[in-house]
Amino acid sequence: MSVEEINGFLVDKFNQYGLKENAAQGICPLCSHTRKPKNQKLQCASYDWERGLGTCHNCDTTFQLHTYQRKGASEKVYVRPTEPANFNEVSTNVETWFGTRGITKKTLTDLQVTEGPEWMPQTSKSENTIQFNYFMGDQLINIKYRDGRKNFKLYKGAEKVFYNINSIVGYDWCVIVEGEMDVLALHEAGIKNAISVPNGATLNSNNLDYLDNCIDYLEDKTKIILAVDADEPGQALKQEFVRRLGAEVCYLVDFNGQKDANEYLIEHGHEALRNAIHAATQVPLEGVTTLYDIQDEVKEFVKNGFKPGFQVGLQNFDKIFSTYTGQFITVTGIPSSGKSDFVDQMVVGYNNLYGWKTAFASPENQPTYLHAHKLMRKTWEDMPNVGDIGSDKWKAVSEKVNDNYFFIDMDRYTLESVLRKGAELVKRKGIKCLVIDPYNKVRDVDCKTEDVNRYTMEYLTKIEMFAKKYDVLVFIVAHPTKMYKGNDGKIEEPTMYNIKGGGEWYDASYHGLLVHRDYDAKTTKVKVLKVKFQNLGENGAESHFTWEPRSGSFIPNEPTVAEGEPMPWE
Repeated sequence: MSVEEINGFLVDKFNQYGLKENAAQGICPLCSHTRKPKNQKLQCASYDWERGLGTCHNCDTTFQLHTYQRKGASEKVYVRPTEPANFNEVSTNVETWFGTRGITKKTLTDLQVTEGPEWMPQTSKSENTIQFNYFMGDQLINIKYRDGRKNFKLYKGAEKVFYNINSIVGYDWCVIVEGEMDVLALHEAGIKNAISVPNGATLNSNNLDYLDNCIDYLEDKTKIILAVDADEPGQALKQEFVRRLGAEVCYLVDFNGQKDANEYLIEHGHEALRNAIHAATQVPLEGVTTLYDIQDEVKEFVKNGFKPGFQVGLQNFDKIFSTYTGQFITVTGIPSSGKSDFVDQMVVGYNNLYGWKTAFASPENQPTYLHAHKLMRKTWEDMPNVGDIGSDKWKAVSEKVNDNYFFIDMDRYTLESVLRKGAELVKRKGIKCLVIDPYNKVRDVDCKTEDVNRYTMEYLTKIEMFAKKYDVLVFIVAHPTKMYKGNDGKIEEPTMYNIKGGGEWYDASYHGLLVHRDYDAKTTKVKVLKVKFQNLGENGAESHFTWEPRSGSFIPNEPTVAEGEPMPWE
């Protein structure tokens, strides 16, 4: 058998313990040497060389036969913690405390939980801490410290990865929890292939950098059980995992009123926790909805009405337009009117306010380095110069643009290839926006009809299905085909009906925006051509801007909105 790659991972060291190769059974490298001499050669372990796993029937432990490297590892340079001299087994007092949480010393040893002093910023002094050590293969990647006051910190500058990530290699399923204590609890219950997020759940944040860094470990999984906390941030995290990993592989755990796996262990015991995990139910069937599937949303609507839409941070524009994700916006305007530039402004605003990441399929916004420079200027809020290269601000802005904006570069753009790449970027990078600019350069090659209206309908239907499935906001930049001059000699403002297949564009689009530049007045107008839901905006309303050339930003011309002032449609 080839040993260059197993389960999608590059093999660093094949047969790391030097066991009898290809044998189905043999000694256990973890416990055989600790047994009486006459029993040390007993075949107490089973080997699965294809999966790269061994299982011992004496010590009830699963171990990796090989060590692995990740494919496509991050280009970022991280600090790697070294095992300090104070890497000690936990003291009797700490062991006793873990015992109150249902965790035994064996589990602490298995998962390499240690104890030692560490300076904690919350108290501004050195504290005795529990240390959860994050390993990938045999490399220490990160450490989480916890003191007696429940203060936490991760090792500064270290890579964020899932805790206990080694445990899921070779399995076709795994469990994701929200804290290291829950991993320990599941280990106690006999579920060894459980991993935890490193920093809990945060409401209104989809920055899962640890998922980006570990996605290779999850791609071969046919079943991913989400056993996150039952509170609001935990449920938001669950939804983001489902969006990123795919509903078809995600299963949900019901802790029956308990907050998490550790509390469930304390309340109900090992067997009950194990049964709860194995009773996880699949995410509701896509395309079929019952009231119970959406009852939380119904209750929320009864209590609070429509949810507010997402805004971009331009107060005059926010007065007249907002949006939800899972929708698409058509942006039109005559050539050189600032359509692409204003879309850039919108996604930068969404990133600043909500942390949303964006992918661009922009055949006309080339070369790519110039587009990246535009985003740097908007993020920088100025024009960086030669003297800024290498400065702290340059590094910070570069990192922000690098981590949040992705450019789909293809020799031949097709709608199918762009949406496939968009789906991949949802999974691997967590994008929330996709920009297609312009649509006529991203052709639907699978649609063979010569009927313009039918082609447009099929094109936009595919966009809508993508937006809904992945909860992404899609921008489609569309040039008008018919442009006429008015009596004043100026080109008239186009509408969505001026786009080829115009009727379909107006009917199918969730929202429509016009970007129109008045060169004489040196202003840019953004007009709402359509909002599908009137709680999100005002049809026909306009905002006016001055384009600032150094930053490439749109500066509102209208007075700002007073704090707490209702929107026109409210």
